[in-house]
Amino acid sequence: MHHDAHRHIGVLPAYPFYGGPPVHPDTTARATVKELLADLDREGTERALVLPNYGVPDPSVAFTFNELALEAAQSDDRLRAALWVSPRPEDAERTEQALALAGEDGVRALKLSFLLGGHPTEPACRPQLDRIFATAETHRLVVHIHTSPGAASDIDQVGRLVEWYADRVRLHLVHFGGGMSGHIKLVGSRFFDWIAEGRQVYTDLSWAIGFAPYWLAREIERRGSGHDRVLFASDQPWGDFAGEHARMAAAVGDGELARRVFRTTFADLYD
Repeated sequence: MHHDAHRHIGVLPAYPFYGGPPVHPDTTARATVKELLADLDREGTERALVLPNYGVPDPSVAFTFNELALEAAQSDDRLRAALWVSPRPEDAERTEQALALAGEDGVRALKLSFLLGGHPTEPACRPQLDRIFATAETHRLVVHIHTSPGAASDIDQVGRLVEWYADRVRLHLVHFGGGMSGHIKLVGSRFFDWIAEGRQVYTDLSWAIGFAPYWLAREIERRGSGHDRVLFASDQPWGDFAGEHARMAAAVGDGELARRVFRTTFADLYD
């Protein structure tokens, strides 16, 4: 049995990505809690953090799934919820509505992504970021942040949030930098430097390039730190559960690190 620290709920509308016809790439997205639980049963997933699905370039869609994520967490103790919030000033009212749910039973995280707009260092976004992280601190929530190479989601940019807020709020850096440059920056030093500085930084390796889980596991063993900061995550429906699970299991083996990655750190962070 294992715990999944990152999967989505909600079916997105079709969208004409990249100038093509409207499509539904999230083919395994689930519209109901019942469907989601059936997936967990089939996989052997004992616990999961459930986040609103997003991907079409319209933040309002992701906000509509907050109630569904909350319903999931409050209908089954296997599930915990993350609420979608936005750094964009244009989304301030909807973010306030989401933050008003931060104290509800089952809520354990706030989900933040710059893929739908905003930038970590944009002055207009700073009041919203301060508000989001202050709410997380008040309710002892994790802030779950997407990372990917380049633009606003690059680890060079998202890393500023680690420096500003992770001394008092736990940050879960999704996708471990999201690509070659991010992986090398993080495993090479930055991830371990942040831990040594007392930053409350966590990560998962969904979407990671094949070498990264093995290198990270080796560096954790060599350095003697970071073993309690890595979680398994499938990122369903954008990730592939079977592939993500097999890759992490091969990298971390079946000892103490595996126990932490697949179970214990999730319990520490989201329970």
